[in-house]
Amino acid sequence: MTLIARLFALALVVTAVPATCQTLNAQEPGWSPYVIARGQQRQIIRNTPIQYRPYRPLHFYGNTVRRIYHRGSAWPRPRSSSRFVTRRR
Repeated sequence: MTLIARLFALALVVTAVPATCQTLNAQEPGWSPYVIARGQQRQIIRNTPIQYRPYRPLHFYGNTVRRIYHRGSAWPRPRSSSRFVTRRR
């Protein structure tokens, strides 16, 4: 293979892998900004099965159930939890 063909193949793999990973996680719920839901938001959350509810800060039981359902593991991924960690220099 020529150098250009190898670089093209490498570029294809590098761009295909992240696109595939994002597609696989597309069904997982996102984060809700509310720790305590009120009013209409509370009714919507209560009427939704726990596996499909959005992740919420400080809701350890529900977040664990959702992680087990969607990922097969109760442990958060380093990538998803690192967004909320602040680092001191």
